[in-house]
Amino acid sequence: MTATDSGRADPTEARELDRIDPVPSSRDQFALPMTASGEPAIYFCGNSLGLQPLSAQSHVDEIMEDWRRLGVDGHRGGRVPWYTYHEIFREQGARLVGAHPCEVVMMNSLTVNLHLLLTSFYRPEGQRTKFLMEKPAFPSDIYCVESHLRSRGLDPEDHVVMIGPDEGDDCLRTDAILEAIDRHGDRLATVMMGGVNFLTGQAIDMKAITEAGHRAGAMVGFDLAHAAGNIPLELHEWNVDFGAWCSYKYLNAGPGAVAGAFVHQRHAVNRGLPRLAGWWGNDPDTRFRMHLEDSFVPVESADSWQISNPPVLAMAPLRASLDMFDSIGMNALRSRSLRLTTYLRKQLESIPGRRFRISTPSDPDSHGSQLSIVVDGNAEQAFGDIESMGVVADFRPPNTIRIAPTALYNTFEECHRFASMMSNAFGSST
Repeated sequence: MTATDSGRADPTEARELDRIDPVPSSRDQFALPMTASGEPAIYFCGNSLGLQPLSAQSHVDEIMEDWRRLGVDGHRGGRVPWYTYHEIFREQGARLVGAHPCEVVMMNSLTVNLHLLLTSFYRPEGQRTKFLMEKPAFPSDIYCVESHLRSRGLDPEDHVVMIGPDEGDDCLRTDAILEAIDRHGDRLATVMMGGVNFLTGQAIDMKAITEAGHRAGAMVGFDLAHAAGNIPLELHEWNVDFGAWCSYKYLNAGPGAVAGAFVHQRHAVNRGLPRLAGWWGNDPDTRFRMHLEDSFVPVESADSWQISNPPVLAMAPLRASLDMFDSIGMNALRSRSLRLTTYLRKQLESIPGRRFRISTPSDPDSHGSQLSIVVDGNAEQAFGDIESMGVVADFRPPNTIRIAPTALYNTFEECHRFASMMSNAFGSST
């Protein structure tokens, strides 16, 4: 047994790292899935669905109780009135993504929000019709973009520009993205990319891409599904035009949770900007005058992209999550996340004769919590083997296993145990 193998077999170091970490795990505040043997699973799937905060139940119960007691009067008389329920997320949501409160709204689901935002921020005119995306992009983003082009009478084959990695590479080069933006220049209407790629876990340079897009005269936005709650964001400072994210991954707000959207202040106050309209995007001072004032008067904030009144029951768990992010702070969580992923990566890459590689960039500025493991041979069987060992992870065909040691509830000891399992299953001794 080598010194490295001996160190991996001994969990003492990992336990000590857990003990001394300046940002301790908050796992005691989450419901942990259990294995068949009654032990907590190694839950490395927060990049797919975050765990349930124990405090989420009380927020849901509060609404159910107010509904039972008050009926329709809960809109104004609930402990947190339903009429303004979406407003309680503005400050916390803004801190989460680096925005002003007027730039953030929690509503709908991610792809729905992208559809609403692209109605405003994809405005092809003359020769400026091109739409630039990354490859691979999340499929729903592709469907969304292609449907917008077709609705404007444009063929996606001719008007969507996909920028992928160089041959033999897993990840995008920033300079290649910037070159593509510059090359398409005055033909480019909109740039939209994933802030953190769903497959590789690569975090892109959103600031540089936004600056390049604006120099070209294009609108720039980001799908932040794998970025919000994972890496620090400064959407306002970076001058991003629009963005959207889901809340069921790193934000732990539950399956299909209400998503979020960002509209930069310079657009949010522009009442003349085209958008799809509904009564909850109307100025709240006139919202209930309805038949007396039937013209849509958008409120001067991201709220004006709302269509209907928010589903408060579905929003309730988000209170628990954002309270937790607020109490710890995104920068502190990011520092713990980097320590976890760096430790786990080092353990995995030291496995002798390993039959896998990690496609996620090692540069701390270029990744979040996720590590993407590309397996040699039968990857699906390898994933099944990992699951049978008590690990909850995520598989993407044909050969990628995604794991995400999450700062809020995963531990160094879990990282150590996972690396030992990988060594036994996919090291030179097998």
